[in-house]
Amino acid sequence: MTAGTIFEGTRKPLSLLFRVIWLVTSQKQGISALGLQRALGFKRYETAWVWLHKLRRAMVRPGRGRLSGTVEVDETYVGGHEEGVRGRETATKSIVVIAAEARGRAIGRIRLRPVPNVTARSLLAFVRESIEPESLIQTDGWRGYAPLAREGYRHEAIRIESSGRLAHELLPRVHRVAALLKRWWLGTHQGAIQPHHLDYYLDEFTFRFNRRTSRQRGKLFYRLLQQALQIEWAP
Repeated sequence: MTAGTIFEGTRKPLSLLFRVIWLVTSQKQGISALGLQRALGFKRYETAWVWLHKLRRAMVRPGRGRLSGTVEVDETYVGGHEEGVRGRETATKSIVVIAAEARGRAIGRIRLRPVPNVTARSLLAFVRESIEPESLIQTDGWRGYAPLAREGYRHEAIRIESSGRLAHELLPRVHRVAALLKRWWLGTHQGAIQPHHLDYYLDEFTFRFNRRTSRQRGKLFYRLLQQALQIEWAP
């Protein structure tokens, strides 16, 4: 029954693994590997980390739809403190590009992805993957977003420097998401996320954020268990 799923080959009873899923979905801010190890009495930290990593793989629903309507897009930088850099430069931090739907004055669904740089090539690849054509994309005036109109999107470039207003006032949704991401990064995981695993942690943050209004934790448990059986998995 478990062949081809994230449960294949495990020596742990399924009842214990269901408890893992319940803890992951019932904690509003998530749980760290150390916290999971303590809660369920795993002897090894690595066991807890591996199971959390497997579940993060399942947090992206196969065939999920792209964002649409009015969508704000911007980048943020996560990682340790840097000195001697300015603007969009970075030496050690990871770059995360964020897309957030506008639902009136509120935030709809989001997408996040690490990118190697802020060139048009990297940013457009994210937009194509995450946002439906003909959507209205709002960005700042960074030149990396200039080709969006040629890609079949409506593009509104907001010149923050000449507006007399702050960036978080003009693009409030992506800045709110960026602030929440960093708070989650430092609060739940104490900033201890390795860059080569960052995309999986971003998938977890997205899964939680897009279901933040759900009042029934049981539905989140069911959804994650369902997706754990749907994703392609090779042990």
